[in-house]
Amino acid sequence: MPPIQKLGLIAGNGSFPLLLLDAARAQGAEVIVAAIKEETSPLIENRGAASVHWMSLGELGKLIDTFKKAGVSTAIMAGQVKHKQIFSSIRPDWKLAKVLFSLTTRNTDSLIGAVARVLADEGIHLISSTTYLEPLLARAGVLTRRSPSETEQKNMEYGRRVARHLAQYDIGQTVVIAESACVAVEAMEGTDATILRAGEIMKSLSHEPAPEGSLLDRALTVVKVAKPQQDMRFDVPVIGIKTVETMMQAGATCLAVDTGKCLLLDGDGIIAAADQAGIAIVSDPTPE
Repeated sequence: MPPIQKLGLIAGNGSFPLLLLDAARAQGAEVIVAAIKEETSPLIENRGAASVHWMSLGELGKLIDTFKKAGVSTAIMAGQVKHKQIFSSIRPDWKLAKVLFSLTTRNTDSLIGAVARVLADEGIHLISSTTYLEPLLARAGVLTRRSPSETEQKNMEYGRRVARHLAQYDIGQTVVIAESACVAVEAMEGTDATILRAGEIMKSLSHEPAPEGSLLDRALTVVKVAKPQQDMRFDVPVIGIKTVETMMQAGATCLAVDTGKCLLLDGDGIIAAADQAGIAIVSDPTPE
């Protein structure tokens, strides 16, 4: 792909949009940011974008008009937009309302996929969210100093089977496992909330020290997978130092991700944080 001179950035929450903006600018792109009032960090204002335009999540028409006026024909999505926002008090404009009414299901793929088609019809084409950040994609193998234990390995194998079944229905991409049993499944709440819920479930099972060898003695394993035929333009799995901090809080000791399909937002920083916490991170290829 030739260098993109002018890039539209649809910015969700977290550090992903900030990193992508920095990387795109470093590679010579002039970046026009569509910042979502309900999601985007105000830090986006101070990262050297050509312009930042704030708009509500429901203002699809304004997004299109903003990019067209700026001469944007190539755009990229970065950062999560919470799925539950679809059911919030946000009022869609007529263009987004038309999209919503056309959907038979309102999961992430169907909604954002429909928005992507509307953008394409308007001459604005979405590219892969990882275009400028490919060095941050998880490489294969054990990424941390500590390898998973035998129990954690069994948890990962079981968790991957469960997570892939869920992912094909676009329910969520994360499951939390203990002793080859599913403790929590991600839905609209997001990865961090799922991990914390799993920790609370385990803690709630008993207020007394667990007998040796019981389920309560076992730490949690987090498995985060890509969807079958993952569309790399949106909803790409991401992890960061915050993920490690959340796992520590919940009592999780192992994290499994998919090779080449998960972004490590903090690069080597997340590996260093995991090593310090004694957490194993493992990246395996997705099955063909």
